[in-house]
This record gives sequence, C-alpha cells and structure tokens, in this order.
Amino acid sequence: MISDFLNLISGVVDMPWWGYVVVTLVLTHITIAAITIYLHRHSAHRALELHPIPSHFFRFWLWLTTGMVTKQWTAVHRKHHAKCETQADPHSPVIYGIKKVLLEGSELYRIETKNTETLDRYGYGTPDDWLEHNLYSKHSAKGVALMLIINIILFGPIGITIWAVQMMWAPIFAAGVINGMGHFWGYRNFQADDASTNIVPWGILIGGEELHNNHHAYATSARLSNKWYEFDIGWLYIRILEMLGLAKVKKIAPKLRFDKAKTRCDSDTLQAVISHRYEVLAKYSKSLKETFAKEIVHLKEATMQYGVDNTTLKRWVLADSRTLQDYERETLNQVLSNAKTLDKVYSMREELAEIWQRSSASTDELVKKLEDWCKRAEESGIEVLQAFSQRLRCYA
Repeated sequence: MISDFLNLISGVVDMPWWGYVVVTLVLTHITIAAITIYLHRHSAHRALELHPIPSHFFRFWLWLTTGMVTKQWTAVHRKHHAKCETQADPHSPVIYGIKKVLLEGSELYRIETKNTETLDRYGYGTPDDWLEHNLYSKHSAKGVALMLIINIILFGPIGITIWAVQMMWAPIFAAGVINGMGHFWGYRNFQADDASTNIVPWGILIGGEELHNNHHAYATSARLSNKWYEFDIGWLYIRILEMLGLAKVKKIAPKLRFDKAKTRCDSDTLQAVISHRYEVLAKYSKSLKETFAKEIVHLKEATMQYGVDNTTLKRWVLADSRTLQDYERETLNQVLSNAKTLDKVYSMREELAEIWQRSSASTDELVKKLEDWCKRAEESGIEVLQAFSQRLRCYA
C-alpha cells in the first residue's frame, strides 16, 4: 500500500537527474519556437502563413505553458514597432531603463494588454474563432494550471520545478532579455531608427530572436539571420515546416546586389538604396568612425572648450541627429566646425538620409538628388566619401 502510494507520487516517468534537465530544456524550447514562429513571425508580422495543424498546436501549447493570448501579444508587439523608443513604446529600455525592462518586462507587457485602445488598433487579423473566445482568451490561466497537473502526474514532485522553469522561461527571455538587452547591448548590422541590437550571432537559445537588430531592419522577414555567420534556428524550423507543406514563407529580407558596370544613379539604384537604407547607413557609420579617429586630434581644444569627452562626442556623431537633444545638436555643430573633414562627412550623411525621407518627391527628382549627392561626394577630395559614393552607384 505504501509502495503504491510512493510510486504514485513519484510520477509515471522515472529518469536520472540529467533526463529531467533535458526534458525541461526541450519543453521550454518548444515554447520559444511557438513564440517566434507563431506569435512573432506569423501573427504579428505576417511574414509566413501557417497550416491549421501547426497553428492550432502552437496556440494550444502557448495556452498550456504561458497563458498568453494571441491578440494581446500581437497587438503589444506591433505597437512596440510602431512607437519604438518613444514614450508610447510598451517596453523600451531607452524610456524605462534597462533594469526595469529586464526585471519587470512581463509586468510592462501585462499592463499594456489591458489597454483596449492598443488591442483595438493593433490586434487585427488574430484568431476570432470559438476556441479563442471560449477557451484560450476566456480561460487563459487554466492552461498553465493544467500544465502543472500534467507535470506532477508525469514527473512527480520534480514536475513542480519543471513547471516553474517553464513559467519563467518566456518572461525572462522574451519579455526581459529580448526587449531589454535587444535594445541595449550587442552588435548592429543595420543603422535602424531605434536602438535594436543583435545579442549574439547564433540564434538558438531564444529561437533566433537574439538577432533583434536584423529583425527591426526588416520586420516582415521570416528569416532573422542576415550575415553568413549568423544562425537562426527558428528559420530552420520554418523551412522544415515549409518542406512538409505546413508553412509558406511570404517575405524574407532582400539581398543587396551590385552592378559594377554602373557609373550613374538610376531608378534601380534609388530603389536599392531605399530598400537597404539601414545597411547603407551602417556602412556609412564605418566611414564616420574612420574619419572620427583621424580627426580627433583636431577636436581636442574644442572638446575641452565645450566640456565634451571623446566618448560622448563619438556617440553624438554616430547617432541619428533626430534623437539628439537641442543642446547636444548645437554643441556638436560647434565642435565639428573645428574639423572640416569630419564635419563634411557628418553633414553628407544627413543629406543622404533626407533622400529617402522625401516621400512627396517623384522618382526622377530623387534619382537626381542621389546622383548629385554622389557627384559632390566624389568631388569632395575625401577618400572615404569617394569610395562610399562609387560603391553606392553600383547598387542594383
């Protein structure tokens, strides 16, 4: 009798300690895959279509392991992109601070899910069927309770620990690390209009979401990896689903092409520059860094005069001028007036960005402005500008 009771509470499955670790990692990884494939790339950005089988599985699995509602997650994430790094951004470390987003990211998410205006404006195109109304949305908390019962039945008391890890996984990594570290620390392939970064080039632990800067540059791309050394495991799963006829990729980030025979800018050049504008700015930033390093000796007296250290000055030079405070912009202009070459390289970056910001101009007008920019860059006598312009002309 006692042995039967002990067998009952020990769980149906008996494994060595490392077996429970493996099971926990597998279960949490499925949750991450569901978030990145179903919630993020499919629901929020429509980068791919999912067959009803994986779509319903992911929705059910997320109900069991997170209690998240598709419409709520989709709406909050779309608002994050629409209002990124502004006061209206639901979870920006630029606004709230990195500590708050890392430690309270899930709470910031929950607060925004109660904003009916956010749900109405950004929650369109999400599931609106019987299951959503009568189970997933109506009883979102019951799924995680059911998961706890299943874990205890399968694994016994250790199942409670496995369940606890499952419950913490998404809030820590999705709400905290991606929304926090993904806008605070890492490397950038693209000079996007926000602070997004790639945390590491191997998107495995968080399903590819580590490549956050790539995502913000091309938000509707089903593939988050961009460079040859980057790996997006979420994209691997999507390709497997596609080969099985269970998914259809709608969009991926365009690849930059070159025509070295081109000597003048045309409409194809313009379209390529606009499509790859974040990459163009990232390449230009390298020219700015190189020029800054050479010119810093000429700025010593000016930086001392205006009380600006080199680190701050470099940050201002590389930043989008629209993100600077008025006094920062004014001080920067005064300091740069003492270094003509750096001032020229900096001002021409601003002029280049204006080309794709002129939405009211015709294609012919924009092509003419781009050609004029290239001509002035090549006549400037500044090596980095000349090389950049010659490369830009080859965009196809």
